[in-house]
Amino acid sequence: MSANETIVLAGGCFWCTEAVFKEVRGVLDIESGYSNGQATQPTYEQVCTGRTGCAEVIKLTFDPAQIGLRQVLEIFFLVHDPTQLNRQGNDVGAQYRSGIYWLTPPQQALAEDMIAEMTREKYYGAPIVTEVLPLSHYWPAEEYHQDFFERNPEQAYCMAVAAPKVAKFRKTFREWAR
Repeated sequence: MSANETIVLAGGCFWCTEAVFKEVRGVLDIESGYSNGQATQPTYEQVCTGRTGCAEVIKLTFDPAQIGLRQVLEIFFLVHDPTQLNRQGNDVGAQYRSGIYWLTPPQQALAEDMIAEMTREKYYGAPIVTEVLPLSHYWPAEEYHQDFFERNPEQAYCMAVAAPKVAKFRKTFREWAR
């Protein structure tokens, strides 16, 4: 029996990334938060200023017997644009950067190998700017950010941005949907 695995991903707004991974079979827990900045226990308002260095992230725990890290990262790369530096669509700022924050060297190696492979294959029409760094300074986001899409599906941002990402996941990775 394999132990559960945790990785932290930054793919723009954490509401969107969390909404997608809530749908993924084998994902056991998701927590929205902030990481890889300089602030200690930052608030959403502080992170939005762009001065904390923190990214909006999800801390994802999954069962590798049900879904592997490669599949998790394939989904991650599908549901955001890893070629946009410090932004995702209309969300602009370093807090919306693309990042994979690893907890183990094998996670780092796989992430770097996948990015190299996608770069060689010219998978995107622009360079991949996803940073691959060890996790540092992780803090959970405020309670009202947790399960945001699930609790607010009719909210305008959720309908315009998160819902299409969930639909894209369901269409492309049907075999990994709950």
